[in-house]
Amino acid sequence: MPDNRTQRQRSYNMSRIHSNDTLPEMVVRRYLYAHGLRYRLHLKHLSGKPDIVLTKSKKVIFVNGCFWHRHKKCIYAKIPSSNMHFWQNKFKNNVKRDKRNIKVLENDGWLVKVVWECQLSKEKQDKTLKGLLEWLLEN
Repeated sequence: MPDNRTQRQRSYNMSRIHSNDTLPEMVVRRYLYAHGLRYRLHLKHLSGKPDIVLTKSKKVIFVNGCFWHRHKKCIYAKIPSSNMHFWQNKFKNNVKRDKRNIKVLENDGWLVKVVWECQLSKEKQDKTLKGLLEWLLEN
């Protein structure tokens, strides 16, 4: 199916997509804050600039969008039908970068958790957030 937007419209739409303060990220942050956890955001000196960083316990959380970070077997991880070669390369590079960043953090002694956008749907949100909180509070 061809794109129903002009190149200029598509470029404008894509420029509006931001990587920080996304809705899924805000859901996680509000939950953690409401449960008394304090954290740092997007520390630039850490590989991949994790979304949430708990420095005392050396734990980091990435809140990933299923589309951009290619959550396996997820309905949101579809490849656009136009310009497929570009998108396949883009997604392949995103996944490589994510794996590399996680490996660097783990080698530096950080514990890493990835929360996927689809895990924060209304049906799964409570279970996901409770599990995340338990992980953060364990020694």
